[in-house]
Amino acid sequence: MGESLVIIALLLACLIALLLILVARRDANEVRRRSAEEAAQVREEAQKQRSDAEQRSAQVTRLEERFEADQEAARERAAAEAADLLQRRAELESERHEFENRLRAELARIGEFSVSEAREELSNRIQAEIEHENRALIRQAERVAKAEAEHRATSILATAMQRLAVPTSAQSIVTLVQLPSEEMKGRIIGKEGRNIRTFETITGVNVVIDETPTTVLLSCFDPERREIARDMLEALIADGRIHPERIESAFHEASQRAQQRTHEAGQRAADEVGVSGLAPELIQTLGSLRLRTSFGQNVLAHMVESAYLAALIAADLNLDVELARRAAFLHDIGKALSHEIEGTHALIGADLARRHGEPNAVVNAIAAHHDEVPAETLEAVVVQIADAISAARPGARREELDQYVERVARIEKIAEDSPGVARAFAMNAGREVRVAVEPEQVDDEAAVELARTIANRIQNELTYPGQVQVVVIRETRATATAS
Repeated sequence: MGESLVIIALLLACLIALLLILVARRDANEVRRRSAEEAAQVREEAQKQRSDAEQRSAQVTRLEERFEADQEAARERAAAEAADLLQRRAELESERHEFENRLRAELARIGEFSVSEAREELSNRIQAEIEHENRALIRQAERVAKAEAEHRATSILATAMQRLAVPTSAQSIVTLVQLPSEEMKGRIIGKEGRNIRTFETITGVNVVIDETPTTVLLSCFDPERREIARDMLEALIADGRIHPERIESAFHEASQRAQQRTHEAGQRAADEVGVSGLAPELIQTLGSLRLRTSFGQNVLAHMVESAYLAALIAADLNLDVELARRAAFLHDIGKALSHEIEGTHALIGADLARRHGEPNAVVNAIAAHHDEVPAETLEAVVVQIADAISAARPGARREELDQYVERVARIEKIAEDSPGVARAFAMNAGREVRVAVEPEQVDDEAAVELARTIANRIQNELTYPGQVQVVVIRETRATATAS
């Protein structure tokens, strides 16, 4: 029993000794690890300090190099400035010697003059100086006069424009016609569409019937056709009889009423601006411009506006107010005939005014308003100014509609140039052209060939978006009268 206790005690002592050895070894390892980490940190810190020192050294080196370069540049600039000063001093010295030589020569020359010769020389120099001063004064006076003239002109134009307020342009190629009831749409269309087909063939105007309850839309690029179609349709609706024969008679009646409205519009415009004594033919021609536009601007309204402006400007300039007013009112009258007669509208209008007894000054102002002939009077120049103001004011003109109308009119002209064609109408915004032919001159086979020919000409001569459909209509009618 005693021996067992001794053995156990020895074993415990060995275990304790082993545990102490392990703890001592662990502490030694921890000390060594910490020592290694501290040594690594010391080395890293030393490396960082060495890198910072190298960077500062490099910066110092660059600063020294820059300082030396700046010093060298400053020395070079100073040397260049010193050289320039020396050169300038040499030039001044040379000029001084040259001036002294000229002065000695001039004194020597004057010393040889007699009293009369010296007096003449002095007189010539004084006269030359006076002429030089006069030219300077003239130039100064011209500058002042030009500035005053520009200020006066600006004031006159501003006053004229402020006193005239007019609407801007409006572009529209459609007209709305109100119907008394929804049932009227069916009567306008007719059995199997014969009424609407006859209406469109006679007028050249598209009739658009949509879901709008009591409205019919008339579409055409030509405002005169559109106005006749509107008047004609309203008369048919009021009459209640809508069939092909009645449509034809209504078309002739509406055309006659359009002529009357044209004359009234021309006379009303003349009365509005206070221009009297115009020939009836001129008044009728003026009235035909009531529906025409130029770049979206109504032509007749533009002429009335120009007449007001010309009168205001002429009054401020003490010119002939009535002459300026009359010439400006007639200056674009040639646009009513420019599609019928070859030439520019200015020259066509001047010739028309001459043939109907207008004074030569008015004729010249009309012809010269686009500088195609020289202006012979100041009033003609005033007409040019008034025309430019009316056309150039904001909102006066737009180009899109005018280009569209020109293209569609060209399509109609190509179709009408073909032999055997009675009428041609561009429809659906220029996407379709309907050609009515004389049945005696064009048979069925020739109608097919005519459609192909017109389509080829349009394709070769025009630029247009999309496609253009050519429809040739050959219609034969037989009539008899029972008595």
